Amino acid sequence: MPTQHILVVNGGSSSLKYAYFDSADAAHTTRGQIECIGGDDTRLTHHGPRGSAERFLPRGDYRDAFAAMVSLFTDPQVGPLRSMQQIECVGHRIVHGGEKFAAAAVVDDAVLAEIERLGAFAPLHNPVNGLGIREAMQALPNVPQVAVFDTAFHQTLAPEAYLYGLPYAMYAEHGIRRFGFHGASHQYVSQQAALFLGRTIESLAIISCHLGNGASVCAIEGGRSIDTSMGFTPGEGLIMGTRCGDIDAAVITHWMRTQGVDADRMESLLTKESGFLGMSGLSRDMREIEKAAAAGHERAKLALDAFCWRLRRYIGAFMAQLGRVDAIVFTGGIGQGSATVRRQSVDRLQAFGIKVDEERNRSVRGFEAIGRISPDDAPVAVLVVPTDEERMIADEVAKTLSEG
Repeated sequence: MPTQHILVVNGGSSSLKYAYFDSADAAHTTRGQIECIGGDDTRLTHHGPRGSAERFLPRGDYRDAFAAMVSLFTDPQVGPLRSMQQIECVGHRIVHGGEKFAAAAVVDDAVLAEIERLGAFAPLHNPVNGLGIREAMQALPNVPQVAVFDTAFHQTLAPEAYLYGLPYAMYAEHGIRRFGFHGASHQYVSQQAALFLGRTIESLAIISCHLGNGASVCAIEGGRSIDTSMGFTPGEGLIMGTRCGDIDAAVITHWMRTQGVDADRMESLLTKESGFLGMSGLSRDMREIEKAAAAGHERAKLALDAFCWRLRRYIGAFMAQLGRVDAIVFTGGIGQGSATVRRQSVDRLQAFGIKVDEERNRSVRGFEAIGRISPDDAPVAVLVVPTDEERMIADEVAKTLSEG
């Protein structure tokens, strides 16, 4: 019998998204998220067939956020379930799967241990992903847990794309290579773009821009990832909410030597104190950065301009890798929500057939439906596609359990 009642847990560096899918009745779908975990402005939003809820939560950690999610599922007013025991399986978004996991996997002790070991590669994500599994196991001890890995979609990268210019033994003996992330999102939006354009995914060359607190770009040829901006960890590539993105490695060793900082302090600086937050001195949230930039805050404008500059650089580079581009897709909280970022990041690419219609760009409902923001006659379709990592994860969970 096919799995019908699936809970999806999608833990980010400072957020927890969740979704409940009933494959027999799409009207029962419930979604929610908890934002700014660990801060004083932690907020829960919840939407389902029995109503919506929005509330601020006390300052707490990921365990507290998970407990708040569980309590809402059986809430008498808005909860979709009478009991958590109605859930048949739980799918977990896992950021880093290393080379071992090229597909989703049913969680056992060995799988969980490997996920937690890979926390050294994704320190903002894998530890909370592993914690989410443990919390779900405790809440639902007899329910299958399935791990769906961000890195799996990028296992199609060729060696020339995933190897660094380092001594080969560092890869062969220690696994140092580029992995790529946001795989579920890039896979989902590329499939949705193909449907929207009335084309087969196999016929398309797509550049997918997943832009949020974490951000990455992916070159997708025939439905396969051939290059992506993130690397060994989610810290490579674009400037992000608190991550610096691409950086000369000598900056790190110089700072450690001259400032006397150790590896832990350096990692915190690069992953938690940099990006929009570090450049602007204001916020890791692009919405706040844009407001401040519009009000004349110079460092906020610098952070915005630098982000778009780096994004445009990757779009151009991936056009070269693909040889052509049929569609550019914007997704994620920033990609779906910021007309400014979309316009500014493709500025100066008109010679390559990439244009944005300003009226379409301003009016597109980025969180509700797919929208084309390029002119109809432009050779490259520029699209805003709402991502649905949770739906992609649920599909992978159902597929994995049916094959198992």
